[in-house]
Amino acid sequence: MSAKNGEEDVPPLFVTKAAKGRAAHRLLCFTIMVGIVLIWVYRLGRIPGAGRPGRYAWVGVFVSEVLFGLYWVITQACRWRVVYRYPFRDRLSSTRYKDKLPAVDVFVCTADPMLEPPILVINTVLSIMSYNYPPEKLGVYLSDDGCSELTFYALLEASEFSKYWIPFCKNYNVELELLKSILVRTMYEDMKRRIESAGQKGCVLQEIKDRHKGFLEWGSKITKQDHQSIVQILIDGWNSKATDIDENRLPTLVYLSREKRPGWAHNFKAGSMNSLIRVSSEISNSPIILNLDCDMYSNDPNAIQDALCFFLDKKQGQQISYVQYPQCFRNVTENDIYANASCATFKIELAGLDGFGGALYIGTGCFHRRESLLGKVYSKDHRLELQSVEDNIKGRTVEELEAASKPLADCRYENGTLWGEEMGLVYGYPVEDIVTGLTIQCRGWNPVYYNPSKNAFLGVAPTTLDIALIQFKRWSEGMFQIFFSKYCPFIHGHGKIKMGAQMGYCIYLLWALLSLPTLCYSVVPALCLVQNVPLFPKVSSWWFIPFAYVFAAKTAYSLVEELTCGGTLQGWWNLQRMWLFRRTTSYFFAFIDTVSKHLGLSETSFALTAKVVDDEVRKRYEKEIIEFGSSSIVHLMISTLAFLNLFSFGYGIKNAVFSGAEALSEFMPQIIVSGLIVMVNYPVYEAFFIRRDKGSIPSSVVFKSVAIASVACLIPIY
Repeated sequence: MSAKNGEEDVPPLFVTKAAKGRAAHRLLCFTIMVGIVLIWVYRLGRIPGAGRPGRYAWVGVFVSEVLFGLYWVITQACRWRVVYRYPFRDRLSSTRYKDKLPAVDVFVCTADPMLEPPILVINTVLSIMSYNYPPEKLGVYLSDDGCSELTFYALLEASEFSKYWIPFCKNYNVELELLKSILVRTMYEDMKRRIESAGQKGCVLQEIKDRHKGFLEWGSKITKQDHQSIVQILIDGWNSKATDIDENRLPTLVYLSREKRPGWAHNFKAGSMNSLIRVSSEISNSPIILNLDCDMYSNDPNAIQDALCFFLDKKQGQQISYVQYPQCFRNVTENDIYANASCATFKIELAGLDGFGGALYIGTGCFHRRESLLGKVYSKDHRLELQSVEDNIKGRTVEELEAASKPLADCRYENGTLWGEEMGLVYGYPVEDIVTGLTIQCRGWNPVYYNPSKNAFLGVAPTTLDIALIQFKRWSEGMFQIFFSKYCPFIHGHGKIKMGAQMGYCIYLLWALLSLPTLCYSVVPALCLVQNVPLFPKVSSWWFIPFAYVFAAKTAYSLVEELTCGGTLQGWWNLQRMWLFRRTTSYFFAFIDTVSKHLGLSETSFALTAKVVDDEVRKRYEKEIIEFGSSSIVHLMISTLAFLNLFSFGYGIKNAVFSGAEALSEFMPQIIVSGLIVMVNYPVYEAFFIRRDKGSIPSSVVFKSVAIASVACLIPIY
């Protein structure tokens, strides 16, 4: 047999399978599209004449329906060609690959020891260090943008504990949250107590500092925004003397805090990741990089092997740039009160974008080919480098490596270079991950989206409404900025990625724009109902059928989609509520801020969300009680819309009862719209009138929202 034929006979390391039911879904899409077009025809042919009541309201609703319809067309890109990937991990362990596994560097980023407690961070680090992977080929890098000696101390503690923890994991095949050994559990609790005690004191004891040279980096003049680069190699995994209690090698462990100085842009997480790429290239220089958020601990010790099945496949692997895993959470409630799980997004939408070669890079749980992150254009000649860490360091000592690495993390290093533009993660956008993934695809690389049956990574989901909405505000604002930049998929991706992928990106990039038609539909039908101005065809009219069908078909489809993805009926209802809240607050403020930035009125900012809450909030979250609690403008907006529709719904019912069947037929669609908004907002009314806990809506918000809604209803009448 020839060598060529031998290569062809090598079994693939993964397969790609199309989702079932494509024909049925496309037929449903066709019927919905017909309904949408009929709605547009109805609106366009019946615009009230100049001076007639409701003319501007009619035009506003028509524009909203056009935007809704066009956005729905875009969303079908991620459902038109859904594919699922299946790796063959057992084939990777065969003799052919066993000795050729590439080294892997893991990047973990943290930014604030108060919002992201050190114990949370090292839990992630420890879970990574216990991977079922050759330790001499595994490097773990923690980037601390908070430059906190507390975080460094926690990592130092973790480096010692890992000598006991890693062999325990591998001997008993357990994950971090399944501590069964009394000895190991006791050691972990003692470590946790010491770390949390230091956090409560706000400093590390001097006697502890005297034990490690790394603490010398923290002088009295160091602040979070003004300090030199710090690189500390806590475990030199290439050294045969760096072993656990069973005398097995330990993974490399490195602490990094890049330099920050007043007046220098630090570019948030993108800057942190780029510093990690450079520093790691000086030490281990692994061809594969995994990046994780500090709260996303590893839940599957074999996740690396699954990812490598894609990179090492003989036929398709050389073109794969990154393998993106879904973002899953360990603290989601049974009915997902804040719709954190996003079942349809992670099980259908991202898999659908993968079908067009446009799998998103979402910033965590992603394995990268280092070459693609460094800005290289795809070439058939690219192969994974299999050199060892020992070959890369070339006999240099730990001190020499630390000294050589520090300049790579200095503020001035990137001056006059292509870092942040054509190399590394792209600068200038709060969602640097999305735009970076797009640029990588435009260089000819193919990404992969892989959703395993066992969650590979588990994070911490927001447990209050404020945090959940702030998070979406940041995401939607960053993505809307991308749409109006040179990286717009229809411009930057033209001729480089498929049209389906371009449309798929815009599903998320246009979140902010979607706030306008949603707000219009939440306000205008309600106000017109109070004014006795009809906006929809009578129930007895044939023209009512397209409206009813489109609403019923889309609602039924979303429900079936949620249930088939593992959600619950109550969870689906919670999702509808959160979509309304997000679109009328997070997305709307993101729209305003983006417009302000383009007018030069403000600059890009990054809102970090807390990962911990107090016990009372946690208990309410576990009981699936929505946490309001503050007097923010977000809550004022939510409550005002809730009361406006409550008033209009009540007026509509009263008017229908006393005016007879004709009025009921004429205004029933508007009554239904307001009624649905009222039903979705039940927890808001509950927080107004029933609840008395600290998570209810403050009385000041109640007064303001009732006043605003009342004035809005009364002004058109008088």
